Amino acid sequence: MYIGVYNACLGDKPLGEALDVIRDLGLNSVEINSGGFLPPIHLPVAELRASEQARQDYLGEFSSRGLTLTALNCNGNPLFPRDDFPHAQDLIDSIELAALLGVKRVVTMSGAPAAEAGGTHMAWNVLPWWSPLLDVRDHQWEVAIPFWKDIQARAAAADVKVAIEMHPGNIVYNPATMHRLAEQINATHVGAEMDPSHLFWQGSDPVLALKDLGSLVYCSAAKDTRINEAAKINGVLDDRFTRVNEGEPGFLSLGGGTSLSGWPSNSSWDFVAIGKGHDVAFWTEFLRTLQAIDPDLPCNIEHEDQELGQLEGLKFAADNMLAAEDAL
Repeated sequence: MYIGVYNACLGDKPLGEALDVIRDLGLNSVEINSGGFLPPIHLPVAELRASEQARQDYLGEFSSRGLTLTALNCNGNPLFPRDDFPHAQDLIDSIELAALLGVKRVVTMSGAPAAEAGGTHMAWNVLPWWSPLLDVRDHQWEVAIPFWKDIQARAAAADVKVAIEMHPGNIVYNPATMHRLAEQINATHVGAEMDPSHLFWQGSDPVLALKDLGSLVYCSAAKDTRINEAAKINGVLDDRFTRVNEGEPGFLSLGGGTSLSGWPSNSSWDFVAIGKGHDVAFWTEFLRTLQAIDPDLPCNIEHEDQELGQLEGLKFAADNMLAAEDAL
């Protein structure tokens, strides 16, 4: 099967050096960022769109190392309520480029629009227990469905599968909302990317979620979550994030004038390297369930463990994923 790395954590290295790291970890798959939150550091977009020879040379960088480019990643908010916001066009461009490269998957997020017509601030409306919140939910889905019908049509024409990461902050954040979107757009080329880290902290069992989604799963991420003691007091919903200004440590631009927030101290949960939140036995069952859906589904490590260094964390995660594969 395909086990590899999402390249965002190696963005400080040239493409060749980053691919050498992935190869030397014993992995065989790579997911490359193509826009959205992060720039396409390892993807010379203009050259690849312009030249078949450039595309073949680029793919040769992977194949010469025994690696396969299994997905482009364009995570962002394509429904952001501002006409000049770039993420929607980035997604459309990524689908077109994937088709040119012969890459069959583009990973993204569903996005979230404003709470009402004319609004300029996105909203995550997760628990509409009161009728005004139902109004927000209904408006957001009325905005989302036409956009995603268009993406479905573009993806089908290109024969590229668009895999939505079920990420809180978006209208699609769990299997139920994934099913809802797929049903309302008659999806054949829009489905799910199974990133278990976001389901862990919501209280879901990713293996059961995989079985529920079945053939709607087009791609997966290897990313773990540790639930901390603070969750016993504050639960898992936490708004204690902070603003990080440009020039300050930890500042990261996420496109369109937005940036990454600072993580809370004494957090209820943290993203950690594979094996620090859930053991190899869990990841073996996770891979087994992925294989039952499609033996060729890629599972790419997304390293965001702030307690481990770049290469240290990648090796820790890769060793545990390979051990899980060996146990199948």
